Amino acid sequence: MVIAESAWVLTLLCTACGAVVGWLVTLLAEWLVTLSWAPLQGPAELLTSVPEPWLTIGSIAVGAALGLVVGFIAVHESLSVRVSAGRVVLGVRDSSQEFGRDEIALAVRDGKQLVLLGPDGMEVAREECHLSWTRLADAFAAHGFRWADEDPHREEFRRWVPGMPGLPEGADALLRARAAAREKDEGAADARELRGELLRLGVVVRDEEKRQYWRVPARS
Repeated sequence: MVIAESAWVLTLLCTACGAVVGWLVTLLAEWLVTLSWAPLQGPAELLTSVPEPWLTIGSIAVGAALGLVVGFIAVHESLSVRVSAGRVVLGVRDSSQEFGRDEIALAVRDGKQLVLLGPDGMEVAREECHLSWTRLADAFAAHGFRWADEDPHREEFRRWVPGMPGLPEGADALLRARAAAREKDEGAADARELRGELLRLGVVVRDEEKRQYWRVPARS
């Protein structure tokens, strides 16, 4: 069973939204030129200097094109989940992760993220998810996987501050680096890689806005 967003629907939706935004920009520009005190008078006058119907047609076309680009990006970044009796496959960003049944003790919804937990309480995977949670829960349950609507370990997480005790050696430095990466516009890949490094040290990380929270599962 595969749960994924429709590429066509997502792309068409973004394109349509872009076209609407393009049309609204023309209306905004026409309104701004009537107000002597309004900002952006220069760009608004330049835009409205284009005669109709080319102004509206051009604005809608540019908006639709930008929406199409956003749609392609959204499809590329969207998560797909394939669930079968023996394994779970998560696909995102032209890559996939495959997990056997014995690797997954629980599938969890944590806010807007799908989390897979192993038998030892460690996270196997954590991915941003905009799929139907009802469909996901039904798919996992139908194939014999346990599902939870909330992370059972949520109360174990502690907010990270630099230099705090209780972390394994090297984890504080990784969390510092990850915090810096998350501040950058293009730091998502680095933050993802550093999360993997922390997992290898036995540290589970979750994010809330700009804050990082961590826990260390008890070893049996």
